[in-house]
Amino acid sequence: MEGGFTHFDNKGNAVMVDVSEKNITGRTAAAGGKIFVCSEVIKAVKEGSAAKGDVLGVARVAGIMGVKQTASLIPMCHSLIIDKCSLDFSVNEAENYIYAECTVKCSGKTGVEMEALTGVSVALLTVYDMCKAISKKMRLGDILLISKSGGKSGDFNFDD
Repeated sequence: MEGGFTHFDNKGNAVMVDVSEKNITGRTAAAGGKIFVCSEVIKAVKEGSAAKGDVLGVARVAGIMGVKQTASLIPMCHSLIIDKCSLDFSVNEAENYIYAECTVKCSGKTGVEMEALTGVSVALLTVYDMCKAISKKMRLGDILLISKSGGKSGDFNFDD
C-alpha cells in the first residue's frame, strides 16, 4: 500500500504492518517538544528546589521508560530492541519554557519515530507532574519529529 493507509487490511480492519520481508537496518529518530511554565517553575527546576526532587533527572528516566513502553501504548507499534536512547533538556528563562529532545537508535525492520515522540512526551508530562504543586498553569507544545534516518523511506528532517 505505497503511500496509503498501511494499518488496515482490504476489509478495513486494523492490522499491524507486516515487516517480515524488510531488511534490518540502522534506524535513528529525534523528537523535541516544550513545556511552557511560569518563572517559579523555571526557578525551582534550575535550583533543584522542587518538592518532588530533581525534575529533569526524573523526567529523563521517565522519558527513557516511555520509549521502552511505546509498543504497549500505541496499538500498532512493533516491539523493538532499543540500542540507545538519550534525553536532553534546556531551560529558556526568557520565554519560560523547558525544551526536551529525545534521540532513539535501533537496528531493526521498522523505525523509531514513535519511540522518540513518546519519550519526549512522557518526559514533558513528568515535568508537569513534578511541578504541578508550584503551578498547574503549564502547557505542552511544539512536539514534533525533528529527524529520522534509515529504512525504505530514507531520511527526514523537519526543517527541509
